[in-house]
Amino acid sequence: MRLWRLRTLSMFAAMTLILVVVGWVVGFLFGNVWTGMWVMLAIAVVMNLASYFFSKKMALSMNRVRLVTYDEEPRLYSIVQRLADRAGLPMPEVGISEMPMPNAFATGRGPKDAAVVATRPLLNMLTDEELEGVMAHELSHVKNRDILVMSVASTMAAMVSYITRMAVWSSIFSDEDNGGLGFAIALLADVTMPIAAMLVQLGVSRNREYLADESGARLTGKPMALASALRTIESGCSTNYNTYDNPSAANMWISNPFGKKRMSGLVNLFRTHPSTEDRIERLKKLDTEINGITHY
Repeated sequence: MRLWRLRTLSMFAAMTLILVVVGWVVGFLFGNVWTGMWVMLAIAVVMNLASYFFSKKMALSMNRVRLVTYDEEPRLYSIVQRLADRAGLPMPEVGISEMPMPNAFATGRGPKDAAVVATRPLLNMLTDEELEGVMAHELSHVKNRDILVMSVASTMAAMVSYITRMAVWSSIFSDEDNGGLGFAIALLADVTMPIAAMLVQLGVSRNREYLADESGARLTGKPMALASALRTIESGCSTNYNTYDNPSAANMWISNPFGKKRMSGLVNLFRTHPSTEDRIERLKKLDTEINGITHY
C-alpha cells in the first residue's frame, strides 16, 4: 500500500475513534452510552464522506477564494501551469483569496481535483522566483495527497471542539442527578478531546511541510527562493493588518497564518507548522546539495 494511502487511512481511523469517545461522553450524559457511541460513529462516517467529496468546496468558500483564468491572472496562472507540467501533474484550478495576509494553500481530493490558491497580498509582496517556490510547495502537497488528509483533520477537529463544548453546557442544565459526575466527565472531554484531535493534525502537519518544502525546492532547483518567501510570509502574517481568525484551518496554509503573534510559551508545543527558522535551515542545506552553495 502506498504511504499516502496508509497515512489517509490512519488519519480517518484516529479521528473516528476520537469522535466515538466523544459519543460515549454524550451518551453517558443522556443515560445511554451505546446510543451516543453509535450516533457519533454514524456522524463520523458522514463527516468523513462529506470531507472527502466537499472539502475543496468548503476550503475555497471559507477563505473567500475566486477561481481565475489565465486572462485574469496571467502571472500566477503561468507559474502554476509551468510547474504542473514539470511535475507531471494535471493543471489544477487557480484561485485568488482576498484574505488580508500573504499566504497560500492547496485543496482537493487529489491531482485530478486540485486547486492552488494565493492571497492577493502574497502576489503583491513576492518576486516571481519566490512565488514560484511557494506554488511548487503547494503542488507538492497535491502530488503527495496531503491536502485531503489535512482537510479531513481540520473539519473533524472543529466538530470535536464544538460537540464537547455543547456537552459541557448540556451537563450543566441536565436533570440527571449524578452528583456532578456528568459535568466532570464532560469538562474532562472538553479539555482533552480537542487536544487529542489537534495532536492527530500535528502528527501529519509539520512533517508534511518539511516534505513539501524539499519537494518544491527540488522542483524549481531554487531552495533559497522559497526560504526568502517564507521569511516574507511570516513577517506579513505577523502584522496587525492580518485579521485571520480560524485556528481550526491554520494547517492548510503554507505558513502559520497568525505569524508570530500567537506563537509564544506553551503554544509552541502545538504548532501547525515547523518554525520558519528550522525550515530555512533545511532549505540552506538543500541548496548546498543542489547548487553547491554553502550558507553560514
